[in-house]
Amino acid sequence: MALTNSQYDQIMRTYEAKQRAARLRLEKKKASIDAAVPALRQLEEQIATFSVQQAHLLLEGDENALATLKDQLAKAHKKRISLLAQAGFTPEDLEPDYECPDCHDTGYIGGKRCHCLKQAIIDLIYTQSNIKAILETENFDTLTLDYYSDQSIDPSTGRSPLDNAKLAVNTCHTFVEQFDHTFENLFFYGSTGVGKTFLSNCVAKALMDEGHSVLYFTSFQLFNILEESKFHQSADAKQQAEDLFSCDLLIIDDLGTELTNSFSVSQLFLCLNERLLRKKSTIISSNLDLNKLFDTYSERNFSRIISNYKLLKLTGADIRLQKRTQ
Repeated sequence: MALTNSQYDQIMRTYEAKQRAARLRLEKKKASIDAAVPALRQLEEQIATFSVQQAHLLLEGDENALATLKDQLAKAHKKRISLLAQAGFTPEDLEPDYECPDCHDTGYIGGKRCHCLKQAIIDLIYTQSNIKAILETENFDTLTLDYYSDQSIDPSTGRSPLDNAKLAVNTCHTFVEQFDHTFENLFFYGSTGVGKTFLSNCVAKALMDEGHSVLYFTSFQLFNILEESKFHQSADAKQQAEDLFSCDLLIIDDLGTELTNSFSVSQLFLCLNERLLRKKSTIISSNLDLNKLFDTYSERNFSRIISNYKLLKLTGADIRLQKRTQ
């Protein structure tokens, strides 16, 4: 994710705090272990003294010094384990307890961003863009089907608005539950105000709570990022585009509301195709019906969506309007 210097500094300060906290916890554990197992400190002092002695011998040309040191260290290791076990401890109790065992709370593994840092960056951007506030009110816990009627049948699906909604909700739950094991994509379509964005937010919240990287953009925002990446070539723009391709879940909301031209059509194909190649899931919502989708975004894009996305049509009266009239 592209960050300003202040945003990056803010995140890295939290990692420094995590490392300090891990060191403090380790010091407290060692203090309690030293109190419970006094012989352990004596053993450590003996090892340190013996190591210095063998180092001197090695420098003086004693070829057996290193082998002797290794032998004594192996014996000391076994004795350390025995002493700890007698007092109810393990060797792991002498190691730092990091929040992220993969990067040891540094944020990086081999010079690359750890998954925890990627999520921290996304969380920060969500927080600062106020999207998290939306997810507090639009999630599976607040989801209701009360606004969907069971009195009419949509001819294109053969189901009532309520049945269409139930199918979409069940599909979303399955999508979340199988996210780590099954590569899937969802395409919500239907008229304005029938719950497409709400369902996308439900999935986003559930996956973010599990630590997955989720990015949400309106189609207008998406094409702005792709345009910046293609024509301006700045490092930030390139990083943003890369994040579009690499995040665990990309949500493209309101596809079809942007100004559509040959550039947006080609860039949509680039984005969708790249994520398919990387097996990164995408959710798209649109007010366009399938015929209009074909006419607007070309056969190539239409084929990608029809072949690789679960199509879920939501029908019924505008929920926002129903809420206002109530």
